[in-house]
Amino acid sequence: MSSTVLESTRAAHEEVERLERLIVKDLQNEPTSNKERLFQSHRVRNMIDTITSTTEKLIEIYEDNDNARKDEIAALGGQTATGINVFSAFYDRLKEIREYHRKHPVARVVDANDDYETLLKEEPQIEFSGEEAFGRYLDMHELYHQYINSKFGEPIEYSAYLDIFSETDKIPRKMKMTRQYSEYLENLLEYLLYFFQRTEPLQDLDRIFLKVTTEFEENWATGKVQGWENDLQENGHVPAQHAAIDLDYYSTVEELMEVGPERLKEALAALGLKTGGTVQQRAERLFLTKHTPLEKLDRKHFAKGTRGLEKNGVTDVPQEDGNSKEIALMEAKMKKLCDLLEETIARTKDNVVKKQALTYEEIEAEREEEETQEDTESEDEEQQIYNPLKLPMGWDGKPIPYWLYKLHGLGQEFKCEICGNYSYWGRRAFERHFKEWRHQHGMRCLGIPNTKNFNEITSIEEAKDLWKKIQQRQGVNKWRPDLEEEYEDKEGNIYNKKTYTDLQRQGLI
Repeated sequence: MSSTVLESTRAAHEEVERLERLIVKDLQNEPTSNKERLFQSHRVRNMIDTITSTTEKLIEIYEDNDNARKDEIAALGGQTATGINVFSAFYDRLKEIREYHRKHPVARVVDANDDYETLLKEEPQIEFSGEEAFGRYLDMHELYHQYINSKFGEPIEYSAYLDIFSETDKIPRKMKMTRQYSEYLENLLEYLLYFFQRTEPLQDLDRIFLKVTTEFEENWATGKVQGWENDLQENGHVPAQHAAIDLDYYSTVEELMEVGPERLKEALAALGLKTGGTVQQRAERLFLTKHTPLEKLDRKHFAKGTRGLEKNGVTDVPQEDGNSKEIALMEAKMKKLCDLLEETIARTKDNVVKKQALTYEEIEAEREEEETQEDTESEDEEQQIYNPLKLPMGWDGKPIPYWLYKLHGLGQEFKCEICGNYSYWGRRAFERHFKEWRHQHGMRCLGIPNTKNFNEITSIEEAKDLWKKIQQRQGVNKWRPDLEEEYEDKEGNIYNKKTYTDLQRQGLI
């Protein structure tokens, strides 16, 4: 049967709903190992991507730029060129369905649930190098060799490199402006980004980097970016936010002269222009930039060696500022990724130090042992616990020893009608429950004091009969709850009601 626009819409909505249910079902299963966690995360990531692409198709259908959806809805209502004929539209559609089943008489009905359920058992292909050990460690050997063979690097051990590769503040500013450092920083950021995407596919990197970029722009505007605070001063001028002058507010050189010689000097230095001469000369030189771009100014107006290299008589001011800002932003993103991968970096350092003391055979044996241990743990958790005597479970999730079960009588069940037929397993728990709130509350509801006389009494009728006998023996008016009703604090001390309330009022218990 031919696929229509409305049928495609229905199928797309159904696919989105099925995938959403699968994501919930998959996330409800707790992974037993790091490998299972990665498989689960990537499965969910793939399903989210499928939902996103399907939703985009639905948006295109609903926008209906070609009016295909509108025409199909009109056809369903029987609207044709000759008028409205509902019966004609109905029989045309019925004929189409019969024709389809005539051509495919043995068409098998496919259960979509079976196809979707297979997604939960899928093991996505995730590329990791042998050194990365399926996402447990970083493999930065290539970056390490690039660092030690560069002019800004130093000959150090790989373990020491893992300690300092994120500390870009120690690299001189002049070295950071070289192409070699820019390429190294790009490679470093690319690797950390790729590793984070493979190990944490459910994290929203776009949102993380958007926040990093926003904070960076604010700090850069105020000169508070770590390691780049004195960027403009080192290049021969003061920060632009303090030195720049908005020339749109000044229409003549004389008005600009009123700013003062120091402000004019700062503004000229910020643009890489000469700062000497009288106040009028400085104002005239600065006023030239109002209608003439810096690229078109004569070379004689620029100071020698103040900012960057001069090419064809034009000072390369904006380009150097842009390069330093771009490099600083890459450093900020790299540091953010290092914070997110802090545990992995620390684990990598420990692994490198440990490998230095082991032979190749010992390293391989240890890796095989770790893999075997992970598989064994997952198999043990999947196996059903053998418990033919139905012993209670201990803290480790396994049945307690039989001798302990017999010693404390944990298999014996005691029910207390006063507590609402609540079951207590074991003699010790049963004896302790007479002092607990549940039993005391039940006794109060019966109007009977919770004294030692009612220990071992679990029946309501027995408690009432015993209370009548006590009243007959002592008299109704002889019962003094302030002195005879007992209370217990958290440490197990027993007090009468009067003493207990006095101590509680004073905050001593």
